[in-house]
Amino acid sequence: MKIVNLFAACMLFATFMSCKRGESVLQGGQPSATEGVVPKSVINGLVFEQLNKTGRFDWKMVNDSVVWSALVQGDSILSVGFQPAGTAELSQEIDKINVNAGNWQDARQQVLNLITETEQFKGDVKQEKGLVTYQSPKLPVFYVKASRFATVKALRASALVRYAEPVGYARYMQVKPASGSASGSSLLTFGCDSNLANTSLVPGVDYTDITPGAKQSWNYVNHNIPQAWTQSTGANVKIMLIDTGVSPTQDNLGSNFNQGASSGRTITKIATWPGGTPADVCGHGTKMAGVIAAPRGVSGSSAGIAYNASLVTVHAAENVVILSPESVQGIGDAYVIGGDDANIKIISMSMGSLFSFGHVTDGIRYAYNKGKLMFCAAGTTNSTFGPFLGVVYPATMPEVQAVTGVKDNGTSPCEDCHSGREVAFDIIMEKSTTGRNPLTTAATGNAPSTVGGSSVATASAAGIAALVWSKYPTYSRDSIVARLRRASSFYNNKHGQLGWGVIDAQKAVGN
Repeated sequence: MKIVNLFAACMLFATFMSCKRGESVLQGGQPSATEGVVPKSVINGLVFEQLNKTGRFDWKMVNDSVVWSALVQGDSILSVGFQPAGTAELSQEIDKINVNAGNWQDARQQVLNLITETEQFKGDVKQEKGLVTYQSPKLPVFYVKASRFATVKALRASALVRYAEPVGYARYMQVKPASGSASGSSLLTFGCDSNLANTSLVPGVDYTDITPGAKQSWNYVNHNIPQAWTQSTGANVKIMLIDTGVSPTQDNLGSNFNQGASSGRTITKIATWPGGTPADVCGHGTKMAGVIAAPRGVSGSSAGIAYNASLVTVHAAENVVILSPESVQGIGDAYVIGGDDANIKIISMSMGSLFSFGHVTDGIRYAYNKGKLMFCAAGTTNSTFGPFLGVVYPATMPEVQAVTGVKDNGTSPCEDCHSGREVAFDIIMEKSTTGRNPLTTAATGNAPSTVGGSSVATASAAGIAALVWSKYPTYSRDSIVARLRRASSFYNNKHGQLGWGVIDAQKAVGN
């Protein structure tokens, strides 16, 4: 997963530049008054300050004025988490509540009444009707279009409100010169590419040919995956991949999902991105799906780690950086769907953000309480900013297993990979000599592409976990995690930045 160096560069550079030139204060939203708006350069500086101090950023860390300023300089979409008055901590109960119950509906309506009053919509039927832009069917959260400081202040002071966040600010956070035409749109395609086949792969060096007619990525031997395959290939385990979808022209993740040594499994493709289809228009999701569960087939394609596991692919976001209300909505909804599907054991997501999102946190806790084993990418950026940013959200959450990538010595983070105290596991995914990354599935055809960063590390860890759970189907999530830990290189002495270390799949699966 690539968390853009543009984010960090913006925050480091913006304060200086704002002294040199005018800043376009109002992009996206239309506030009722502009006086007192905190410039984006200052907001970004506060974000980076908290990241540097605490390793995370939550909008609760700044005051009402900063939150409102971010709201009106973004798209004016506010994510509001609600609760009945007197509700205890929801983290361990969020999967059990019924948002359609009377007390929850009453709380929701009271919050909406507060917004209607502070936005001065009362009596304006058209404005009231368009107030809510999204309502979660299972979680106590909705999105509203709002622009007044009084609304932000009232919501954050209310006992009925768990959080009120300018959920779309990240998309607009880049500082724009007053005379320029740049926008945050350049972030919206970061981490995406055409996912073409890699024509420079060297047989016997970058891959090994395996029966019946597939390719085995060079790094599988570093994790003893071929030895693990003699015990388990992921059968009867279903994995959910939350990402950018899957290429509709890649038959190995479609009509040819069962071929060769892969049989008796299913691939299901869904979309939670508002108005989207299951198709991958970014390329990232197709790569992750290939790493996890591409077939061990007959046509020369690259075999996935859990080549007999079933797969659910979700088009939840537009790219690997969580930037927009649509992505937050799509990801939050995806975790709920994964949580509610009793057949899904593992959820993998190689996306993240500098910002924490209450809706995504709710979704992850919902799935966690349902017993799901979740892997999230620790983060990928360039070497200049990686050490400063550390592990990114939501890999910072204790409910998930944060995964990073290391070089083939097993102890050095990859050139672009983040590390930190939250990291649980490592995957070897970069050759020290050539920089070669693991093989995966291209957008179309059988010739493999390659993929790097903590993205491929996360998908690989999910695949290995599927091998283990397939071998021990009655085990709980915590028992599977325990086996992964015991089979990792730093098990006897957990590393401060690299966690339990490199997973040995053969040891994890056992005899």
